Amino acid sequence: MWAKVPRVKLLSGYEIPLIGLGTYLTKGEAGVKAIKEAIDIGYRHIDTAYRYGNERDVGRAVREKLEEGYVKREDLFITTKLWNTFHHPEHVEEAFHRSLNNLNLNYVDLYLMHMPMGLVFRGFKEQDLVSYDSSGKVECSDVDYCDTWKAMEKLIHSGKVRSIGVSNFNSNQLERLLSIASIRPVTNQIECNPGFTQKSLIEFCRSLDITVTAFSPMGRANRSDSSNQVTANVLTDPEVATIGAKYGKTNAQIVLRYLIDSGTIPVPKPSNRTEMLQNIDIFDFRLTPEDSALMDRFDNGKRAVPLKYYSHHRDYPFEETGAAR
Repeated sequence: MWAKVPRVKLLSGYEIPLIGLGTYLTKGEAGVKAIKEAIDIGYRHIDTAYRYGNERDVGRAVREKLEEGYVKREDLFITTKLWNTFHHPEHVEEAFHRSLNNLNLNYVDLYLMHMPMGLVFRGFKEQDLVSYDSSGKVECSDVDYCDTWKAMEKLIHSGKVRSIGVSNFNSNQLERLLSIASIRPVTNQIECNPGFTQKSLIEFCRSLDITVTAFSPMGRANRSDSSNQVTANVLTDPEVATIGAKYGKTNAQIVLRYLIDSGTIPVPKPSNRTEMLQNIDIFDFRLTPEDSALMDRFDNGKRAVPLKYYSHHRDYPFEETGAAR
C-alpha cells in the first residue's frame, strides 16, 4: 500500500503534494529505477530542472508508471525549471518546449524560473549552459527577470503549463515581480533547512499566499557551543533523536516534519529505498512548540547552497541591498 501525501492549494487553483522527490544528480538507468520506485512508494510530486540534465530520465520513469496503469497523469505533480541562460523572452518558449519534449508529457504542473539571474545565451546544449569571461567569471546577461516572467505568463495560456513560479528570489525581488505580474507566482523554491530556516521570507511569502518549496531540506545544520565548536549535526544530534523516539521517527523525519510545520513543502533527495520510505512517512504526527523551539536552535544563518559563483551578478538574490532594481 502506497503512502498518501496531503496536498495544499496553490494560487492557480491546483493542488501540490506537501512533500516532493528531489532529483538533482538522479540520472540514467539507476535514476529511472529510483523514480519509479518512489512513485510505487507514494511520491506524487517530482522536482526536476533543465539544468539537471535528467528530464528525459524523469519523463521515462513517469511514462512507464502511467503505462502500467499504476497512476494517472492527474495524480502526479511534475515541476521543471527555466535555466538562467534562457531568460531572454525570445528563448523562454523554446526552452520550455525543450523541457516538455524531454519529459515527453502533455503538460507540466509547475514551471519555475530557476534563479532571478540571467546568464549569457550560447545555445541549448549542456556545454552552453554556463560560459565564462576571460577572468574566469560566469558571463551575466542584462535581461530583466520581470521581462522573463512576462514571457513565462504566456506559457499558461498555451495549456501546457498549469502553474508558474520562481526559485531563489528574495523578498525585494518578489515584490518587484508582483508589481508587474498579471499571473502571480504560486511558489518560491528556496533553500530551507534547520541550519537556515528563512523564517522571515517564509512569512513574507505566506502573507502573499505564495507557497514556499524547500530545497536542500537536510542542509548542513550543525549546533555549536559558546566557543563556536560544533557539538552535533541535526541528523545525529541526541536531543533530536529524543524527539524522534517520542514519535517513533528518525532525525531526518523530524527535520522534514519541522519544515512542513514551518510552512514549507520540502523536496528531499533520498539516496535509497529506506530513505524514500522514511521521508514520506511523516504525516501521522506534528511537533509540539517545545520540539520546534529545540529545532530552531540549529539555525546558524549559513547557507548550504550560497551560489557564490553568481555573486557578481546585479540580481544576485542573497544580498538584499540593491538586489531589486
